[in-house]
Amino acid sequence: MKRDITMAARQGLLLCDGGIGTQLMALGLPAGEAPEKWNLEYPDRVAHVHQTYIAAGARVLTTNTFGGSPYKLKSAKIDADPGLINRRAAEIACQVAGENAWVAGSIGPTGAMLMMGDLSEEAMYEGFLLQAQNLLLGGADCVIVETMSDLQEALVAVRAAKQAGDKPLLASMTFTAGQRGYRTMMGVDIPTAVRELTAAGADVLGCNCGSGIDDAIHIIRELRTLTSLPLLAEPNAGLPQYVDGQTLFRESPEIMAAKIPALLAAGAQLIGGCCGTTPAHIAAFAEQVKGLPPC
Repeated sequence: MKRDITMAARQGLLLCDGGIGTQLMALGLPAGEAPEKWNLEYPDRVAHVHQTYIAAGARVLTTNTFGGSPYKLKSAKIDADPGLINRRAAEIACQVAGENAWVAGSIGPTGAMLMMGDLSEEAMYEGFLLQAQNLLLGGADCVIVETMSDLQEALVAVRAAKQAGDKPLLASMTFTAGQRGYRTMMGVDIPTAVRELTAAGADVLGCNCGSGIDDAIHIIRELRTLTSLPLLAEPNAGLPQYVDGQTLFRESPEIMAAKIPALLAAGAQLIGGCCGTTPAHIAAFAEQVKGLPPC
């Protein structure tokens, strides 16, 4: 039986996976199409992506449900049952993970603006609750609320995930550097995020997405001064650049891997990647952390 992921992170480094959507695009997912529909249409391809990350050394797999909230799926014109999409995604990841890796059920932003009245807080909560419940029904070991910039939305998602079941909750926001330090796109600073997310019951805090690993090092360092909770860092492979109709990420596996020791020294206990990162990135990270105490 797998240990609690929070306890495992306190006792040793956990290597997470990298980007999911970009890997599915390499397998034929059309640009702009919601990857979550493939949980039902091409589960073998979703499983293949998970398998490549396991082979690279990942011990934490993230479900293909970043945009799996009912509101987000409806916005993407996906008519399939949201509960089934999330439950199936967790089942696929769990089949690959077995007892050798943890599965984190991914909950991302809805794309709705609470302050603009796009969606009521109650409706947002119910959507996140349905998503979290089905991720846990599918076997997810924990839930990760990720890539959040609106603290209010993040707190609604955390509250819903905690209500869904007694599983660890990872909360990760996206911060960028500015004249007033690191803040989210909605202006939330790191101390405020730490205080509010901790009070809401988050078991792990962290950052993901963003502009690359250098910023992640600075953000994790600041987070460590504010909390003793395990910290997660999953940076992008740099900022996306559009060249000849293609989206490119400039931080290669070698560039990012060379900075993994600094990320660990800053205080990260769970490390992986976000947009633009690949199994090759995770394999390079794994080489860097050889000899460190595993979970």
